Amino acid sequence: MTSSALLEPGVEAVFVPGSPARTGRLAVWRPPGEARPATGSSPPAREGADTLTLALPAGSTVRRRAVPVTWVPISEAVDVLADLPASAACGPSVHAWADATRDALGLVARGRIVPACDDAGHDTWRLGPLDPADAARRFIAAAALPPAAHARAHDDARPVRITSAQWLLDRFGDAVADAYVRTAAAAVAAGHTAFAAGPPTAVAGQLEWLGTTSRGATAAVAVSLRLEEAPPGDDRGDPSRGDGTGGDDADDGPGFVGVLQVASRADPSLVLDAADLWVAPETIAARVGADAETAVLLALRRGSRVWSPLGRLLDQARPDRLALDGVEVGELLGPVADALAGAGIEVLWPRDVMATLETRPTVASDVVGADSAAGLRLDTLCTLRWRATVGGEELTDAELDQLAQVKEGVVRLRGRWVRADPDRLARLRSRADLPAGVALAAALGGPLVVDGESLGTEVAVEGGLATLAERLRATGRDGPGAITPEGLRAELRPYQASGVAWMAEMAELGLGGVLADDMGLGKTVQLLALHLHRRATGAPRPTLVVCPVSVLGTWAREAARFAPDVPVRRFHGSSRSLDGLPEDAIVLTTYGVVRRQADVLAEVRWGLVAADEAQMVKNPVSRTARALRRIPAGARFALTGTPVENRLVDLWALLDWTTPGLLGSLDRFRREVAGPVEVRRDPEATEALSRLVRPFLLRRRKTDPDIAPDLPPKTEIDQVVGLTVEQASLYRAVVSTTMAEVEAATGMARRGLVLKLLTGLKQICNHPAQYLGQPGPVPGRSGKLDATTELLATVVDEGDAALVFTQYVAMGTLLERHLAGQGHRVAFLHGSVPVGRRQEMVDAFQAGDLDVLVISVKAGGTGLTLTRATHVVHYDRWWNPAVEDQASDRAWRIGQDRPVLVHRMVCEGTVEDRIAELLATKRSLADAVVASGEGWVSELDDDALRSLVDLAEP
Repeated sequence: MTSSALLEPGVEAVFVPGSPARTGRLAVWRPPGEARPATGSSPPAREGADTLTLALPAGSTVRRRAVPVTWVPISEAVDVLADLPASAACGPSVHAWADATRDALGLVARGRIVPACDDAGHDTWRLGPLDPADAARRFIAAAALPPAAHARAHDDARPVRITSAQWLLDRFGDAVADAYVRTAAAAVAAGHTAFAAGPPTAVAGQLEWLGTTSRGATAAVAVSLRLEEAPPGDDRGDPSRGDGTGGDDADDGPGFVGVLQVASRADPSLVLDAADLWVAPETIAARVGADAETAVLLALRRGSRVWSPLGRLLDQARPDRLALDGVEVGELLGPVADALAGAGIEVLWPRDVMATLETRPTVASDVVGADSAAGLRLDTLCTLRWRATVGGEELTDAELDQLAQVKEGVVRLRGRWVRADPDRLARLRSRADLPAGVALAAALGGPLVVDGESLGTEVAVEGGLATLAERLRATGRDGPGAITPEGLRAELRPYQASGVAWMAEMAELGLGGVLADDMGLGKTVQLLALHLHRRATGAPRPTLVVCPVSVLGTWAREAARFAPDVPVRRFHGSSRSLDGLPEDAIVLTTYGVVRRQADVLAEVRWGLVAADEAQMVKNPVSRTARALRRIPAGARFALTGTPVENRLVDLWALLDWTTPGLLGSLDRFRREVAGPVEVRRDPEATEALSRLVRPFLLRRRKTDPDIAPDLPPKTEIDQVVGLTVEQASLYRAVVSTTMAEVEAATGMARRGLVLKLLTGLKQICNHPAQYLGQPGPVPGRSGKLDATTELLATVVDEGDAALVFTQYVAMGTLLERHLAGQGHRVAFLHGSVPVGRRQEMVDAFQAGDLDVLVISVKAGGTGLTLTRATHVVHYDRWWNPAVEDQASDRAWRIGQDRPVLVHRMVCEGTVEDRIAELLATKRSLADAVVASGEGWVSELDDDALRSLVDLAEP
């Protein structure tokens, strides 16, 4: 069978209609230049009947071209196309005809076919009549039909003309119907054996019923039922009167009548009531078509099968008007209207007759007053109810009761007809409880989701939450004022004074928030200023600051410097105690102490609790995060330069600590917020999240126009270096060996191998001695080390100082020993260095006693001020822009008065080189509220992973 040609890789197909429709054929052809399969049939290369002239691309234009084709009759193609799998290697046009085949067979299965007589007088089956949804679907399919499917060129006219996609798709559907239903059963359905036989049969002029049977889909007139509100006393067409003359009891007349009308398909502006047709049939026929009367009666006959009230019109001698009761009108507002359209009768509604019952969710709450917001808990419950309006006017409870009691589909209310929708009425009677945080999110413009159903953004919030939302919107719209409290020994920059005002406002509301300024912009001094402001304006209560151990001393010194009158106590070390704590004190502690002694800290009535470097508790289920939640406070603030380090869950963890309940549960947040934003990159979901969190998160960057003038410039460069022979040999061996294991593994085992591979390659790029665990020798074995050595020699010769960051302690040790051997004054700050020794290193560097400070990223990437450095070297990449920026900000921060040059060392042709290219995209993603971590590498498939790690030749 020639139908197998449709399954060949790369082939395309053009439909060529025939007469009768069932004789149509598909011309299967192969685009010029497309390779032919080694086996199987292929289009013949003969001229004449086995070629077809197509309009094909030729440079920037199209030209006619005769191509060899294989002809496949529709009768053979139907089964192949109906079963064509989506994975078939044939061209897009063949897949499009397969979709069209399945659509046509679906219409046939629903009985949407009529017997007809084609232009040559032969018997044929056609698709029709179509529902509006069917017509719309086929219109979309025609618009999407690939050019290769209708590329047949028609004549020699210029420009080149091809077959209309819509016309060809309609002909194809008729061909499928005509070929598929030619069975004995079809003869019974048609009433004549001609419509079951294969060969063409002449039926023109022989079967009088033929024209009228198929005319419903092809008649020259369109039939519609126009609904009107019946004038008082008008009961013409009353269902109790079969003659249409009306009755005497005008008071009992119906509220609506359906007026039968006809319109010319040739001239849609020509629309007439059916009453005019019966008065002057010949005159009307001359205007709209000779078959107008027959078309109306046939349409009514078909329509009465799907909606029985139309049968009353057929009982009238001159059908023109149909009286309708409320139930019948309600039916026409539902699926019945589509069914009638499929039968050839469109239902038309006046614009201003039927009013719409609008429902809107409303949240009522007295959780918080206009002037007393302190202590608000957003996990308390509010009541959700529904409000109904008609024409913008709210309905009373009595009117809602009237709507609920009516038995008909529509009811007269406030001088207008209103549909009594049972589903909406049931919703109006419902009530639900939801957390105040969810209601506040809706009040701030976010979507309201209840029991997994999104109720949209048009939610009315009343009571204290409405007042709170307005205050939050005002803060975001107008910007907070500026606060510089007494007792602060510092001159706040404008953005810092604004930040203090924002925190003061959020603390007054009892909500807290996230101060997410870039590192170096003075989050410490802003919190100290907030403490002084609250001490001066209300009853003093202590402030608890939780921070990493590496910055505990920095906090103490900054407090002594900027707020010397405030008592500061360290709750750290073996002698820690909270006994006799002053009410206006600041207590400094670490995350480790919080994890071990949360119960002791929870006994104090804290005014503020601040979590510095809060990204350390981004895992909401960690012991540290759970312990931190057990410490109560009037307001909580998270201080971090990276509010979203890896995933949006980081942001949820911070805000659910500062403002519990705002973002709902973690499961709901992952499903309804993080998924659309992170996975689908839905811009509306991203904007909704930004709108919601904006009042609770103050984010300022060094590049902001109001801040950049206060800082010196920072220049970032990637310094690409080559591998030594030893490095390249090790690199290739590790890739070859580990990739073989990766390709054979699955699940967690595979992910572990991928991370092992990445770690090994990064260590090789750093230095073979690090990967092999050797103490040396060091010089001459690493291109990266040699380049770094040269760079630092230049820096020191010019009298400058540098920071060198690495994520590996082993590499830091090698760097310290090697640089000391080069004559540099160098020290290595890492996690095992005692707190006292760390501060000595920092002081020595700032005082000019050290030329180079080697720092492990985890130990020194946050909390340190090292403004003497004018050069920052990232010896190896963390592969997270936010983390690297934090490290660079040890030098580029307030207090720096010289430009800072950031050097990123990258080994050419390696995984480092490729990741460096991807980091630019990653940085843009972080700025859009989401940042991706390096875990994505383990999710790559084998081919993508290999292309990432293979060593490229320079």
